[in-house]
Amino acid sequence: MHTHKEPYLSLYQILGFYPDNIKLYEQAFVHRSSDIRSQEGYPFNNERLEFLGDAVLNAIVSDILFEKFPHKKEGFLSNTRSKIVKRDTLNDIATKIGLDKFLQASIRTNTHNNNIYGNAFEAFIGAIYLDKGYNVCKTFIQDRIISPYIDITKIAQKEINFKSKMIEWGQKKRVRVSFSLIEAFTDNENNPIFQFQVILAGIPCGIGVGYSKKEAQQNAAKIALSRVKSNPNFVQSILNAQKNYDSALIQKEKSGNLREQLSSLAEVDNPPLDTDDETVPEKS
Repeated sequence: MHTHKEPYLSLYQILGFYPDNIKLYEQAFVHRSSDIRSQEGYPFNNERLEFLGDAVLNAIVSDILFEKFPHKKEGFLSNTRSKIVKRDTLNDIATKIGLDKFLQASIRTNTHNNNIYGNAFEAFIGAIYLDKGYNVCKTFIQDRIISPYIDITKIAQKEINFKSKMIEWGQKKRVRVSFSLIEAFTDNENNPIFQFQVILAGIPCGIGVGYSKKEAQQNAAKIALSRVKSNPNFVQSILNAQKNYDSALIQKEKSGNLREQLSSLAEVDNPPLDTDDETVPEKS
């Protein structure tokens, strides 16, 4: 018989089973900003459970994908997993299943770059794993998370990693691709904002803004990809710029090699004196 009916019933509605160790779940909802401590004086928050839950979630999603796509290669499986466990998805799922109502935090939880809900979801997974084990945790993710909220087949086909696609395009076209930080600042709520630019063969191609460097680079890459896919003339200007760069580099290397050859010839024509040899005077 459970003595604390309210938390048990609330968690049962999310989990589909009653917890054995309610304290694990209580800890999963405590953000470090709450500054709560245990009776022994140690910090009582969800960071350790988040660390564990992140690993367990990746393992279970990998397990599910391995079973669902028996003939797909490692790259496909890895890319699909990253789409499922990305922070935006976890933030969204956490609020959909109601974890936000349990969260204890001393910071604002409605800012654009806040991953507090996704972190709590990972800690929640860690709590389930410690409380019930791998198989129950896998069943929960499969039946209560993926089935109602995630279309694996659809998400597997969705192109998300624009930065990776941009780099692949550059490799295919033999074009230099770089991401340059233009500016970093904070908004009115003191959230960091980053502005990145994609540069192709020295030509600025797309500017992206985001609440993290990764988000800004993805947005910049998305714009750049759109330009190179829709504007053949722009692509040709990039290829021409790369060709000119390569020609200049080759010419520079040739000039360098020529200087080395001339230097070598000069050493042959004017060998250094061997100061270690003793001069023997001639006999008179």
